[in-house]
Amino acid sequence: MLDEPRILDRHPVERLDDYVASGGGDGFRTALDAGPEATLAQVEASGLRGRGGAGFPTGTKWRSVLRYASPDLSTTVVVNAAEGEPGSFKDRMLLRTNPYRVLEGALIAAYALGTDEVVVATKATFGPENARLRTAIAEIDAAGWAEELGIDLVEGPSLYLYGEETGLLEVLEGRQPFPRIAPPWRRGIDDEGEATALAGGVEMATADGETEEPPVLVNNVETFANVPAILAKGADWFRERGTTASPGTALVTVSGHSARAAVAEIELGTPLNEVLHRVGGGAAEGAIIGVMPGVSVPIIPASLLDVPLSYEALAEVGSGFGAGALWVLDETTDPVAVAAGVSQFLAVESCGQCTPCKQDGEAVAVALGRLLRADERSGDQALNAARDHLATVADGARCSLASQHEQVVGSLLALFPDEVEAYRVGARAARAPELIAPIVDLQGEEVVLDDNQATKQPDWTHGSEDSGAAPADRINQRSDA
Repeated sequence: MLDEPRILDRHPVERLDDYVASGGGDGFRTALDAGPEATLAQVEASGLRGRGGAGFPTGTKWRSVLRYASPDLSTTVVVNAAEGEPGSFKDRMLLRTNPYRVLEGALIAAYALGTDEVVVATKATFGPENARLRTAIAEIDAAGWAEELGIDLVEGPSLYLYGEETGLLEVLEGRQPFPRIAPPWRRGIDDEGEATALAGGVEMATADGETEEPPVLVNNVETFANVPAILAKGADWFRERGTTASPGTALVTVSGHSARAAVAEIELGTPLNEVLHRVGGGAAEGAIIGVMPGVSVPIIPASLLDVPLSYEALAEVGSGFGAGALWVLDETTDPVAVAAGVSQFLAVESCGQCTPCKQDGEAVAVALGRLLRADERSGDQALNAARDHLATVADGARCSLASQHEQVVGSLLALFPDEVEAYRVGARAARAPELIAPIVDLQGEEVVLDDNQATKQPDWTHGSEDSGAAPADRINQRSDA
C-alpha cells in the first residue's frame, strides 16, 4: 500500500549478502559506533510502539529492562514470533520475506542492553519461517555479526497463550504456556527453585528494582523489524510518517468476509475504510458492517469506519489496534455466530489457572451455542446466561484473555441487537458458530485457517470428549504423579 515500504520488502530477501547490498547492517553498525546509551535514546526518541498488541512504547520498555538488570546474570532478548491471533499473518509474512531485518533489530537491542543471548520463539508448525530463520541465523553467525552472543531458535506449541509474553517465557523454561503474574521486565526466563517454578508463583521484584533474577526483553517480530532503520536513518526520519502519538508505519492483515485477504504495510493514521478497500478490496458481498481487530479488542462498527488507524484514535472509539488484524464482517456475516465462535476459541484456549476465565468462558460459549439453535423456548435463558457469565469471566484474571472474552463478545452482542433478538425469539434458522482460528497460510488472496481448532477440546486435547479438567489442573496433576 505504501509507495516505499519500510519493513515489508516487495520481494523475498533470500541471502544476507542481498540484505547488506540494500543497506542491511547499517543500523547495527550505527549502534556499535554510537554506544548503548545513544542507541537506547534513539529508540526512545523515535516513539516506536510495540506491534504485538498493546502498543507500549518500545524505548520505555527497553529502559525498564535496563533499570532492572541483574549485576551478575545477563538479560535475554526474546523475539516473540509465536503469532496466533486470529486474523493476523503479518509476523509470519515478515519472517518469510526478510528474517535478516528482524534479527538485526534484536541484535541492536542486545547491544543496547548489554546482553549475550537472543532467543527467537516460534511455533514448531511454522515450517517455512523456521527454515528461513535457521538459514539466516547461520549466515549472521558466519558473518561475525553475533560475536560473543548466541542466537537460539525455540520452536514451541501451537497454543494461543504461547504468544502471551509470560506464557512464552514459561515455554522457554520447558513448561506449558501458563501466564505469570510478574511482567517479564521484573523477572526473566530462569526462575530458580520450586517456589517460583510454576506460572503465577513468581516472586515480584521490589520497588527499587532489586531481584536476584535478570529481567528479559520480549518484543514482537514487527517491533524489532523497525529498529534497524531507526538507527540507520534517525528518529526524525521515522517520525516523518504516522501521527505524533503513533509514529511510523504498521503491518495489517485484512481477512474474514473481505473481497480478498492480504498483508500490507500502511502509514499509521490512515483511515480504516481506506485500508479495508485498498488492501482487502472492501466487503466480499454488500457493505462492511463491522471490523473485528482479532479477538483482542472490541468490534469497530460500520459507523466508525473512517476512524484513523492509530493507537490513540482507536482507543478514543473504544477499540484498539491490536496486532493489526482486520477481520471484516460483511452483510452476509452472522454477528451472533461470530460472537459464539470467538467465545468458543477463547474458552478453549484459556489455561484454567483463573477459574472464572475457564468456567465462565465455557459457560458463555455453551450459552451462545444454545442461542444459535433459535429455539424461542430457551432463547431468554441462553441469552441471560451468556450475559451473566460475561460479567464475571474476567474476575481475578492474571492475563488479558478473560477481558478479551468479555469485551469482544460483549461488543458483538451490543452492536447487533436485532440479530441477537431474532435468535432469542426463534426467528432465525439454527446454525453453528463461525470458525474463529489462527491463519496458517496465505495462498494468493485466500487465507488457510487452522482447522485443528474445530476439534480442540477445552482441556487442549483433540479427543472425542473433553475430560472436564482445565489444562493447568490436568498438566499439573500429571506432573505431580
